[in-house]
Amino acid sequence: MTSDLPHFTVACGQPDNTAETLRQQLQQWATEAGFQQMGITDVNLGDHEQRLQQWLQQGYHGEMSYMADHGNMRSRPDELQPGSIRVISLRMDYLPPDVSITEQLRDKNQAYVSRYALGRDYHKLIRKRLTQLGKKLQQRIAELNSEYGMNYRAFVDSAPLLERALANKAGLGWVGKNTMLINRKAGSYFFLGEILTDLPLPLDERYEKDHCGRCSACLDICPTQAFVGPHVLDARRCISYLTIELDGAIPEALRKGIGNRIFGCDDCQIGCPWNRFSNTTQEPDFSPRHQLDKASLLELFAWDEATFMQRTEGMPIRRTGYQNWQRNIAVALGNAPTSLEVTDALEKAKAHSSALVKEHIDWALAQHQSR
Repeated sequence: MTSDLPHFTVACGQPDNTAETLRQQLQQWATEAGFQQMGITDVNLGDHEQRLQQWLQQGYHGEMSYMADHGNMRSRPDELQPGSIRVISLRMDYLPPDVSITEQLRDKNQAYVSRYALGRDYHKLIRKRLTQLGKKLQQRIAELNSEYGMNYRAFVDSAPLLERALANKAGLGWVGKNTMLINRKAGSYFFLGEILTDLPLPLDERYEKDHCGRCSACLDICPTQAFVGPHVLDARRCISYLTIELDGAIPEALRKGIGNRIFGCDDCQIGCPWNRFSNTTQEPDFSPRHQLDKASLLELFAWDEATFMQRTEGMPIRRTGYQNWQRNIAVALGNAPTSLEVTDALEKAKAHSSALVKEHIDWALAQHQSR
C-alpha cells in the first residue's frame, strides 16, 4: 500500500499511521455492513478513457445513450464528485443459496431470470449501506479533528463511473475476457459499489495479473455471439441488452439465441471456470421473490400489468416495463417446445396485446407452425 498523507496527519494532529488505522476501521465497518471485500484507489483512469471512446465510436453501446453522455466523466471520477482524490471500491456477493444456475436454462418451458435480479433491487440496498459507511468515516474524522472536513458521495451502478476499472485498480480482481470483474476466490457473481471522497486514504495495489490465460469459454458460450473479441462486447447483440435495455422490437436474427432468458443473461459467467469459487450471499434481500427461480413461461405470461407492477415492486425486473416483459416472454415461448398450451396462450394474448407484443407473438407462433 502507498499513501500521500502529510496534510491529513498534520491536520488531525495524529501520528503517521492514523490513516492506516482508519482504513482498518473502515474495513471492519464494511464487513459488518455485508461487503466481502474493499479496496482503495485514486481517481486516475486515463488508460481506460481511450478504450471507452473507441467502444462508443464503434456504436457497441446501441441505444444506451447514457453511456456516451457526460463527456469524459466516466473515466474522471473527480468531475463527478469535485475534489475527490480517492475511490473506496467494495463488492457484495449476490448469488442466492439453494438456487440452481443452469437447471432452468435446460428446461425450455421454464423462465430464466438473471440470478442478480431474483430478489430486491440492489441499488437502494447497497447505496444505503455505502452512505452509512461514508457517514461513519465522516464522523470519525470529526472526532480526530473537528476542523478537518471530509466530503464523500456513494454510487452504485447507475452513476457514470467505470466501476470495474476502479475495482481493478483497487485490487478487487481483474477484468476478464467477458468484461466482468473476476476474483480468484469469489468468481464474478457480485455487485460493485463506490464511495468517492477527498480523504487521502492509503492506496491498495492494482490487480495486475490476468488469470484468463488462453481460456475462451465465456466467448464461446455466448448464445448470440455478442463478443467481438476478448474484452470487447457488442451490447447490441447481448441478451441482457436485448431483454432489459432495448425498447422496441428484438432483431429477428437474435431471437432464437435468446432461448428462455426473459430478463438478463448469465451465460458468460456460467461458462467461466473461476465461478466454481463463487460464494453464495448471506443477504436475505437477494433471495428469490415469488419463486421466480422456478417459474414457468406460461405462468409469467399470464400476468396482467397490475400483477406485474405488484410483484416486481422493489425488484430490478420492474425496470424493463410490462410491454417489454411480455415481448421477452413471447420470444421465449417461441423457443419453447411446441404444445397446445403454448400456442393457445400465445393466440389468446394477441387480443389484448400491444402492437409490439403482437409482433413477437406472431413470430413465436410461426416458429411452432414451422416445426
